[in-house]
Amino acid sequence: MFSAARLAVSHGPRRAFSTSSSRSYDVAKLTLVGRLGKDPEVRTTKSDREYVAYTVATTNYPPPPPNPDGTRQEAGTSWHHLISFNPAQNNYLKSLSKGTQVYVEANFELREPDPNADPSTSAGQRQIFLRHETIRVLRTPHSQNTSE
Repeated sequence: MFSAARLAVSHGPRRAFSTSSSRSYDVAKLTLVGRLGKDPEVRTTKSDREYVAYTVATTNYPPPPPNPDGTRQEAGTSWHHLISFNPAQNNYLKSLSKGTQVYVEANFELREPDPNADPSTSAGQRQIFLRHETIRVLRTPHSQNTSE
């Protein structure tokens, strides 16, 4: 009886993670659970390619440890700016509104500053790009107008 189970286990995968170099790329991914800070906006690149930009606000919990006097600083809010170039997803994103609680997966890209650019410009600063991959609505915002 146990020999069949042992045989099935012994022929299963040996490792859950491969260390081989057969992968052609690596991935940097960010998962966010938060609320839309404003309605998603349609924008256009310099080459006339349409995309949707949106912002997700997350609150950092737990809050920081108490100060020596016993008071506790409030948990901070982080604002994450995302862009989506997927036309099918963009139509869905445009239907969402500020305050919607969402689960978002995004690709994370860090771009180093241009050494010849002015440090006070965006090109002269390190930039983080979050490219939208998936989104799920967890909760819609409560209606501001409750009258019928």
